[in-house]
Amino acid sequence: MPSFKLAPSILSADFSRLGQQVQEAVDAGADWLHVDVMDGHFVPNLTMGPMVVRALRPLTTLPLDVHLMVLQPERLIPAFVEAGADSLTVHVEACPHLHRVIQQIHGLGARAGVALNPATPLVALEEILPYVELVLIMSVNPGFGGQSYIPTSTGKIARLRAMLVQRGLEEQVVIQVDGGIKPDNAREVVEAGATVLVAGSAIFNTRASVAANMAAFRQALRSVHPA
Repeated sequence: MPSFKLAPSILSADFSRLGQQVQEAVDAGADWLHVDVMDGHFVPNLTMGPMVVRALRPLTTLPLDVHLMVLQPERLIPAFVEAGADSLTVHVEACPHLHRVIQQIHGLGARAGVALNPATPLVALEEILPYVELVLIMSVNPGFGGQSYIPTSTGKIARLRAMLVQRGLEEQVVIQVDGGIKPDNAREVVEAGATVLVAGSAIFNTRASVAANMAAFRQALRSVHPA
């Protein structure tokens, strides 16, 4: 088994044929499916709700990984879990009562993650790390697909990996990275310590098929192991 997972983000898929695009990603070996939820308030874009997760759930047994880029995520969490989400990630910046929100996710039977915007320091994670299964490092400013990777994210990933190792949490908590991930920088990101790569426009585009784009990631990451 590879030491990393690929999580295609359906934000970049062709929604006129979403089921077909999801099936292409599944057939090409996707490990998770990533669902970016934006509310037009926490980030300047409005995307999808629980109905999309409900529509996807019968199409695959892959984990549906929901990233809530929203204010007051506690209002939406029950609906997403009921729709079939396996994991929910909330932003540290959006949750003044973060521990309570993580408890809510776990209480509903889902895995819980926390996300950090590019300018949010890792110190914001210190008290919540023992209670989560995932940390998402945003390597672009959230809100839109197709942005370029912020180079300083690599050092942040490496420092997070060291923090997890120091606390004995490296087996419990996966490091997910989202934003500008492409085959030409995937190796750098995994070598820094990432274990789940989210990719949208690098997988769902008109330049090549989903299968070809997924294969390019696998080729770039051959024989690579996270830090």
